[in-house]
Amino acid sequence: MTFPLLKIGDITAKVPIVQGGMGVGISLSGLASAVASQGGIGVIAAAMIGMKEPDIAKNPLEANLRALRQEIAKAQELSHGLIGVNIMVVLTTFREMVRTAIEERIDVIFSGAGLPTDMPRHLLQLCEEKKEEFKTKLVPIVSSARAAVILAKKWISHFNYLPDAFVVEGPKAGGHLGFKPAEIFDPSCTLENLVPEVINAVKPFEDKFGRAVPVIAAGGVYTGADIKEFLDMGAAGVQMGTRFVATHECDADMRFKQSYLTAKEEDVTIITSPVGLPGRALNNEFIASVRNGLTKPFKCIFHCVSSCRQEKTPYCIAQVLANAMKGNLERGFAFCGANVFRVNEIVSVRELMDSLQREFDEAVGAFGKGVQTVLDRIG
Repeated sequence: MTFPLLKIGDITAKVPIVQGGMGVGISLSGLASAVASQGGIGVIAAAMIGMKEPDIAKNPLEANLRALRQEIAKAQELSHGLIGVNIMVVLTTFREMVRTAIEERIDVIFSGAGLPTDMPRHLLQLCEEKKEEFKTKLVPIVSSARAAVILAKKWISHFNYLPDAFVVEGPKAGGHLGFKPAEIFDPSCTLENLVPEVINAVKPFEDKFGRAVPVIAAGGVYTGADIKEFLDMGAAGVQMGTRFVATHECDADMRFKQSYLTAKEEDVTIITSPVGLPGRALNNEFIASVRNGLTKPFKCIFHCVSSCRQEKTPYCIAQVLANAMKGNLERGFAFCGANVFRVNEIVSVRELMDSLQREFDEAVGAFGKGVQTVLDRIG
């Protein structure tokens, strides 16, 4: 059995898998184009995307926007599949990043780390200013049904625009999490609970507008059987990040990928990020030193995150994540999902997608056999 299609408005992914946007520099055009070529939605992470630009320190806005354009163009050249970009709301360049991505004809913008209450404005303004139609889909990332409802109401009230889809991200996700620390391990906050709640919350909006608003499950999705589980719940697709780090096409340094291969379950920890959110990462000496009160003084030159307060921040999150992406884990750390300890090899994106398809097929077959067994017993 082949994967069902993932439809978001008038665009269709052949495989219902969104590759999670991973910054800083973990998912750029290399990984995104590879995923798109295999039928999924490949996603470029916009956070500090210009870190390799020569003028990043002097002109961070221009450097990041230039790099965003370049990475989108590379991905579109390398693949005819669907390319998305992840733009965090807390970025100081959020507005400019959104407008740039739309102008570059990106297929989808995924946005979390805050509620993107104003995002449709930029799409509508560009359509009006340039007298042409831009077809970028706008997909918020939420962590609760309540957030989905609040955002849908605001977009409808202010812009008469219904979100094209929602990603609901559970507490097993990697990187920054949209949960209070006490909620991360709360059984009521599991993705299995959140997905049906968001689907039910979105349904009245679908009925009113007469169109589907797909819900995409994210955070802890690891196998093809997991994909089947969430599709059976009513999700239209899944988002996966950790699995795609352990691929040849991932844009991170091999030492970053190697940290996933050697990770044990007890290495996974929750940190308090300078962004103001909890985050899931692999524990290492850098994190230990911060917890022991050893700050890493810095002069803020990037001004990349609106919620970052330099005077209260022990390190620059942008620099630390850039160091990690380059393999310098002595001066940084690797964000990861809760299932990182299950990673045991680096494969190609094609091999990963094929294995997920096989696992999905096996889960479908096992379910069918189980149903037939029950019917036989009843009969």
